Amino acid sequence: MTSKTELESVVIRLAGDSGDGMQLMGSQFVSTTAKLGNDFATFPDYPAEIRAPVGTTFGVSAYQINLGSISITTAGDEPQVLVAFNPAALKVNLATVAKHATILLNSDAFNSRNLSKAGYDEDPRTSGVLDGYNVVEADITRLTLESVKELGLSKSDGGRCKNLWALGLLLWMFDRDTKIVGEWLEQKFAKKEIIRDANLAALRAGHIYGETAELSVSPITVKAAEFPPGEYRSIMGDEALALGLAAAAEKANKPMMFCGYPITPASSLLHRLSRLGDMGVGTFQAEDEIAAVCSALGASFGGAIGVTASSGPGIALKTEALGLAVNTELPLVVVNAQRGGPSTGLPTKTEQSDLYQAVYGRNGDTPIPVLATRAPGDCFYVAIEAVRIALRHMTPVILLTDGYLQNAAEPWEIPDMDAIEPIESNDPPARDESVERQAQAFTRNPDTKARPWIPPGTPDLMHRIGGIEKDIDTGHICYDSDNHAEMSRLRADKVKAVADFIPKQAMELGNKKGRLLVIGWGSTYGPIFQAVKAVRETNPDVSYAHITYINPFPKNLGKLIDSFDQVMVPEMNMGQMSTLLKDRFAIDPISLTQVTGQPFRISALKKKILATIKAMQPGEAA
Repeated sequence: MTSKTELESVVIRLAGDSGDGMQLMGSQFVSTTAKLGNDFATFPDYPAEIRAPVGTTFGVSAYQINLGSISITTAGDEPQVLVAFNPAALKVNLATVAKHATILLNSDAFNSRNLSKAGYDEDPRTSGVLDGYNVVEADITRLTLESVKELGLSKSDGGRCKNLWALGLLLWMFDRDTKIVGEWLEQKFAKKEIIRDANLAALRAGHIYGETAELSVSPITVKAAEFPPGEYRSIMGDEALALGLAAAAEKANKPMMFCGYPITPASSLLHRLSRLGDMGVGTFQAEDEIAAVCSALGASFGGAIGVTASSGPGIALKTEALGLAVNTELPLVVVNAQRGGPSTGLPTKTEQSDLYQAVYGRNGDTPIPVLATRAPGDCFYVAIEAVRIALRHMTPVILLTDGYLQNAAEPWEIPDMDAIEPIESNDPPARDESVERQAQAFTRNPDTKARPWIPPGTPDLMHRIGGIEKDIDTGHICYDSDNHAEMSRLRADKVKAVADFIPKQAMELGNKKGRLLVIGWGSTYGPIFQAVKAVRETNPDVSYAHITYINPFPKNLGKLIDSFDQVMVPEMNMGQMSTLLKDRFAIDPISLTQVTGQPFRISALKKKILATIKAMQPGEAA
């Protein structure tokens, strides 16, 4: 009987051509992982080319999974298991894997033609490149075709099942049966019997191969994690974002209209929301980015919650309409799923390089509240908060996610909707005959500085609204210089007032004073949390705060920063949050930047934090 190895956590990376089904293979392995009770985090890594030449490094698609019986917050640093479907997949990913990792190769694909396409002069299986790794070879393509030959499929159609064959072997490697994936296949292809039966046959054949072949790897078991009591499911960031927006509409008792234009990685939000029509969410695919944002703003003008989404290049096109939203004082939620830039840049890779654009990137003095999500499940709650701020303060709100957050998955406790506070909006006031209708439409809440939300057709409250400057008291068109100065201050004060309603900045780890404060934002949460946690085991001089509310910052953030000798800001850009903190708090943080299109590694952050603490003298900055 094959012995089993028990691990607390393990990182797996699946890699192959973009047509090899890596994302499906990974997502189904995650479904099994979730139902067996492991904690996990995922990182789908797509190629930028839509149809890269088969077998080339440009077309490699990957899916990374970190699963464990302990708390998991990142997709992991170095994979301990790599499944490479062809030489290009091995070439691209070998440098990322841990020493002595297990590497499963599809040996069928290691022919001279594919080796040449991948840039290998010698076969890496014999050149010594793989020395020190536990290499497991299987003729995956041939064995897949053998498993489905009785179904009469062509060689091409049968070969498409090889990801399911490999998934069967992977399930065996991790001491899991094929039941959960098999049930999914039964349901998914219930009306396509040939496809169903072929995939089931390949899945089971891969599992049986693991049981019967004498492989140089023993099954790995990872016990279920301990979660707080509750009902959990696996959720991706874009799905949580869509559900959060729909939940916000329900809590506000308002219809929602999402207007978008396809762009990676934001497009998936339109796909998700288009399935939620029964929850009062309307969707519209516009002809371009400008039409999308203007349509969303028109929805808000009409009394619905307007939402649009894009990535950096599309947000740039939406900028003029964002100024209109500020000047008309209409609620609007703008989701920016950040990616590597500038221009088209790295459209399928993750980055945090649109922070300047979100906070500063418009003509005139045009302040807009900005929030950022930290994890896939967190997207649900931050979406609700973005809608809450937009309606309460009658303002557009920018919500920052990124390519990693949109596509990553994690366990998510299904929330109690009754525990989420209703969202109040500035509903039309009763008609006051002593006040001109136009002026009453701009009567402001003294706390939020917001005007009423008055849709067209509201009895007795007809008013004028537009992008031209308005009189601060009446809302009539006004070109007076002093009035413009007052309106500019009012628009700034409106955003400042958001700070009166948001939570104070909390500490994720550590004390509220000390030597080094690490500040993170967005998807850097997971690796920073684990790095600081690891450092604090031997050195309590480091603390960690993660910022959700970026503009305005929480009121106590400045005081918190002043309580530390030095601040460090890791971020996936060239130092944009560091600049923002300098601007607001006159400090000089240590800027730790990364613009590789990949998430931070825990080990790299830990090393930098330890070096910084070592370099600091007591009471002095590094």
